Amino acid sequence: MLPVTKKWLFLKISSAILLPLMFWFIINLVNIYDKSYLEIVNFLTTQPSKFLIGLFLVIAYFFSALTISEVFEDYINDKKTKNAANKVLNFFAITIPVITIIVILNLNT
Repeated sequence: MLPVTKKWLFLKISSAILLPLMFWFIINLVNIYDKSYLEIVNFLTTQPSKFLIGLFLVIAYFFSALTISEVFEDYINDKKTKNAANKVLNFFAITIPVITIIVILNLNT
């Protein structure tokens, strides 16, 4: 039996959490698709939506960063290039969700 690594475990846990959040997001995206600007802002400013969108973004970027870092491990042979690519990936995996969450938190109706 192969040993279970932390990265593999984090991938499985984050994907299990991400699945219901994706269903929630898709259902709500379909529901607000043809709504007015004020209705969309109203949806985004409710407390459950803020929390769930923030959680969705953080876990989605965490999951994608783990997945892409695995691709780097497999296809980039140069250690310096691999480390630089992982650092850039981690930077964007942190900054993009944080900026998006700050914007959503600052929305007002």
